[in-house]
Amino acid sequence: MTNFLPELYEGHAPITLQTLFRDALEAYEDWGEGMPEPIVSFEGKVLPISAVFEWMKPCTDIMPANMIGIVTDRLTKPWSGSGPLDKMTFSTAARVMSVLVRRRLIRFGRGSIEAFVQRFNPAQRPGHDG
Repeated sequence: MTNFLPELYEGHAPITLQTLFRDALEAYEDWGEGMPEPIVSFEGKVLPISAVFEWMKPCTDIMPANMIGIVTDRLTKPWSGSGPLDKMTFSTAARVMSVLVRRRLIRFGRGSIEAFVQRFNPAQRPGHDG
């Protein structure tokens, strides 16, 4: 599903992927209880935020400080990075967010892009003869 996203180069993500990651973080922040997994758009295609987080797991770039709070606010233990000023890589953030998305999907059931499509496309609803 994510084969249209740009590849990482030796662990580094182009700015377009970093921006998409920020969009996915913001979508997670706005995710209402019981709602389907949020989606984000990249070059006219939509994908669930979990796909963005999965794609960025190998990224060794340091996250901008303005994104770190979105991740650390959801941790049950205080964040303590290994670098100066508690730097966090996209990889670390992607792993944390992947776990949080997975837990939320388990807690609220289906909540996937398929549920989103079904919700807004009556022909896809069960029992609809379409």
